Amino acid sequence: MTQLMNFNVNNNILTLSLGGDFVRFEQTDQLYAAANSAPVKKIIITSDNTLKNWDSSLLLILFKLKNIADTRKIDFQTQNLPDGLTRMLLLATAVKPHHDISLNHHEPLLDRIGGYWLNLYNVFMKGFDFAIDNILSLAKFVSGKSVTRKVDFLFALEDCGPKALGIVSLISFMVGLILAFVGAIQLKTFGAQVYVASLVTIGMIRIMGAIMVGIIMAGRTGASFAATLGTMQVNEEIDALKTMGIPISDFLVLPRLAAMIIAMPLLTMLADFMGMLGGGFVGVMLLDIPASEYWRYSWKAWSMSNFWVGIFHGFVFAFIISLCGCYYGINSGRNADGVGVATTKAVVSAIVWMIVATGIITFIFERLGI
Repeated sequence: MTQLMNFNVNNNILTLSLGGDFVRFEQTDQLYAAANSAPVKKIIITSDNTLKNWDSSLLLILFKLKNIADTRKIDFQTQNLPDGLTRMLLLATAVKPHHDISLNHHEPLLDRIGGYWLNLYNVFMKGFDFAIDNILSLAKFVSGKSVTRKVDFLFALEDCGPKALGIVSLISFMVGLILAFVGAIQLKTFGAQVYVASLVTIGMIRIMGAIMVGIIMAGRTGASFAATLGTMQVNEEIDALKTMGIPISDFLVLPRLAAMIIAMPLLTMLADFMGMLGGGFVGVMLLDIPASEYWRYSWKAWSMSNFWVGIFHGFVFAFIISLCGCYYGINSGRNADGVGVATTKAVVSAIVWMIVATGIITFIFERLGI
């Protein structure tokens, strides 16, 4: 059947007549120009009984005419349209276009401040609950009641321990070397270069060894934990474990937490020794201090209280690094960008909390005279 689609403007009324088998209409530009013209105050769409077959292009034309009428605030009427076309037109115009929604809404300042602190409190409590759950899981692990596979624990221990020996040794050696250089600059003024040994020994075993190992492990292993668990979140593996009733804290977090707790104190001891070795390299090779004299002053500066303070720092840092890495990994977004953000947050949060913990521990130990 021949397509019939005619429009005319009469007495400020645009009348569009439809008929035949409508598939395509070539004069839409003229139609829209007529609808937008100033004389038109009303748009009427009519059809006769010959309008049987039509496609979505007709609906699009009517939809645009309806938008023109709404924009110009003029009357829009339909007469004798097929029921299906009428229903689809009503459905298409039932919700206003997205661009009509105001995007300039500003919350009051007090609401924004209150919302920020409320959100911060909720995040803190979520992290606190996560830490408590995993500490309880660690207690179950010690008692042999946790749902943990030995192979997961050994794999995490290998990642935290033997694979980290090289980078920890290198960085700690360089830190001890730098401490010796910095100390020598001042001590040379008094002719007391030999006390570089005491400076390096006390600095490394009390705090610097633990801090350097903590930063290395946060950037290396904490990020690995977050990326691994984040990828499991993307692949919905964590959801599958929850569906099967397997405790996430026992199965995923606990092996990594236990491995880090074992590895960190040992790596801290290695860092202490390598830092002293780096200081000895500077003292013996560059400051012309006899090796026996350097190690004698190092041994005199050695204190078990300082040594255990450093080991305690490493123990606390192990909790912080593993919990931050696992927390952000489990709660990461479900796409590649979410995993990247989770990894970044894990490293940054671990380093920040390590600095905070160091300040708190230092203050307490100083008050206790340790």
